Amino acid sequence: MIIQNLVAAAFLFHCLGALAQAAPPAGRPPLPIGPLPLGAVPAHDPVMIRQNGTYYLFCTGMGIAVWSSKDRKTWTPEKPVFAAPPAWAVAVIPGFKGHVWAPDISYANGQYSLFYSVSAFGKNTSAIGLATNQTLDPAAKNFKWVDHGRVVQSVPGRDLWNAIDPNLARDAAGAPWLVFGSFWGGMKLVKLTPDLTAPAQPEQWRTVARRPRDPRLNDSLPGDGAIEAPFIFKKGRFYYLFTSFDYCCRGPESTYKMVVGRATALTGPYADRAGVALDQGGGTPVLAGDKNWFGVGHNAVCTFDNEDYLVFHGYDAADRGRPKLRIEKLAWDKDGWPVVAAP
Repeated sequence: MIIQNLVAAAFLFHCLGALAQAAPPAGRPPLPIGPLPLGAVPAHDPVMIRQNGTYYLFCTGMGIAVWSSKDRKTWTPEKPVFAAPPAWAVAVIPGFKGHVWAPDISYANGQYSLFYSVSAFGKNTSAIGLATNQTLDPAAKNFKWVDHGRVVQSVPGRDLWNAIDPNLARDAAGAPWLVFGSFWGGMKLVKLTPDLTAPAQPEQWRTVARRPRDPRLNDSLPGDGAIEAPFIFKKGRFYYLFTSFDYCCRGPESTYKMVVGRATALTGPYADRAGVALDQGGGTPVLAGDKNWFGVGHNAVCTFDNEDYLVFHGYDAADRGRPKLRIEKLAWDKDGWPVVAAP
């Protein structure tokens, strides 16, 4: 029971840390309404995309936080995706107030697709939803987010996985796959229907990455296998699966770090540089915290003008461990493994 209580408390701290990004505590000023330089942008679980020369950033926050930029150096806050909590999320997540986690943005077939997570604190009472838009420009006449509701849901006592942290990837044939997960049994992968609104039939679920979990823990608890935030990126003949190890959201005590494995097929199996399978705890380090950033993680990878970029959040040592947006160039070594490029 002591082990279970400690693990549950740790995961609750993880969730509450994410909540704090969108709801400043008493005495702390609200988010600024004007542009901010890159190093000052408060962000958690960021993803980025470009449309017509403007970069758009989506992050964890009330209604999903949105920022825009013309140069990736100065960012302006935009209105959130949702003005009110989606009704379906309120119905399936007890106590849900509109704080949405870990969005994922992509574009295909004339449509922007935004997956997002809703969850109860410390439980895998979680679900992933989908919203779509024809444009990301809020000044455009056809700008309108259309919510399609629940795509995947996890239920305590039924599922040893957690339906949060989604990322959409497409295989060589263009078929859509959703990878997601946090703690519990690791990162899951499932094929979606062409319209992205549900798992394809017959449903086939794969575990693509996980870390050892204490078997003494009850299935309803997140466990001690601290892994989350999967992101799949195709480069050359390989699919690279990035994940984050250890703990976010603890300010100066954050231990978040990024690792990677790769496979020749989107469905895996993924292995690290040493050949250790990611579903057996493997992972080649990409970036970890240091004296300037207590922890770094929950990354996305983007390509702009033939340059690859690592987009993630870090806990700023110069600002009491508050989470900030970071964007770093991503290079590839002679063996095809990603490395953060020197500035």
